[in-house]
Amino acid sequence: MIILGIDTSCDDTSVAVLDGTLVLSNIVSSQVPLHALFGGVVPEIASRKHTELIDGIYRQALMEAGLSLADVDVLAVTQGPGLIGSLLAGICFAKGLALSSGKPLVGVNHVEAHAMSIFLEEPVEFPFISLVVSGGHSVLLLFSGPCRFRMLGSTRDDAAGEAFDKVAKYLGLGYPGGRVVEELSRAGRADAVPLPRPMMDDDTHDFSFSGLKTAFINYVKKYNISKSNCCDILASFQEAACDVLTAKTVRAARSQGIKRVVLGGGVASNNRLRDLLVRRCASEEISVFIPSPGLCTDNGAMVAATARFYADSGLFSALDMKVFSRMKWSRDIC
Repeated sequence: MIILGIDTSCDDTSVAVLDGTLVLSNIVSSQVPLHALFGGVVPEIASRKHTELIDGIYRQALMEAGLSLADVDVLAVTQGPGLIGSLLAGICFAKGLALSSGKPLVGVNHVEAHAMSIFLEEPVEFPFISLVVSGGHSVLLLFSGPCRFRMLGSTRDDAAGEAFDKVAKYLGLGYPGGRVVEELSRAGRADAVPLPRPMMDDDTHDFSFSGLKTAFINYVKKYNISKSNCCDILASFQEAACDVLTAKTVRAARSQGIKRVVLGGGVASNNRLRDLLVRRCASEEISVFIPSPGLCTDNGAMVAATARFYADSGLFSALDMKVFSRMKWSRDIC
């Protein structure tokens, strides 16, 4: 089955072509240089850039795959969650392709796609717990089977990636913040500053990173921390965030009796998060599955990989499907 996947959920324009799970092409155009000037994504700029780029990236993806639209069996596109303007750029393009070619269309949940990106590299037995961590989402999902998931917990305020970006912006370290925080943390001590672990010991599977961000800022103000002496506080911040994420993931897996955990989302590229999750899961005899860093960030291949499960079940989307900005709590083919 040849599937063409489109993702324009935020600030990356991506089109990929898959033959089953074999990635024939996966073109990603990043808008980071545009948004770095503002220290974060500007929705209007993002949507306009998607509209400008998407046709060329679509043609490039087909060319790299050595195929034409006539060879494609299924079209897939991110339906949400994400920035509405950005999502519309991709979904309108996909609908146009579907309408003109008669190809079936699958609308894909972006967060679900992050969880399913692991299937591009290796199969994972159901059920499993997935921690999806990005700039917009920090969620724990329970997948009982293909196309069947429910959300166990989510962030009540800032997502983890958003908190990384905000602390980096506060210190003037640049955007995106996750990469620079991780890089500078290597020269710092993770136990140097006793930062809080919000909601670490409560009885829910939810997260909260706003208080951690505030504690970071208050410490920076109190001790006049600047770019020249910020490694310890950044390492402590990263450790606190990763501590909460991994501890609550292991607790969720234990509470559900699940022995498999999948990590996904842009923050899943963070090496400290990856290492700590593997170590903690090993102590509980839980298997951990993590995609390569290149598949953790937004890309069309993960959208196509997710759509394959829906296409296999004959579940396609209507041409009047709408985009959505917020995460849906569950999805079940039944």
